Amino acid sequence: MKEFRPAKKRVEVSVGESVRILRELQELTQSQLSELSSIPQATISAIENGRVNLGVERAKVLARALKCHPAVLVFPGWEVSLERAA
Repeated sequence: MKEFRPAKKRVEVSVGESVRILRELQELTQSQLSELSSIPQATISAIENGRVNLGVERAKVLARALKCHPAVLVFPGWEVSLERAA
């Protein structure tokens, strides 16, 4: 494993873009995600387009619906140095 090199970051992803990416990877429409999360479709659209902040509570609900950890949505650009990683 000595040949391991971390990948270079190539793009910045916003919170809204992270929601959209995960939704599209799971082949869900905004309406389907709305049904799974009980968050109105208009609010999901506003989150994806950066017009509404995600917030911790919405992140928890969307993460549950998207089957991911809320931190994936809230901190899409977070980097952890290898020295501190467990």
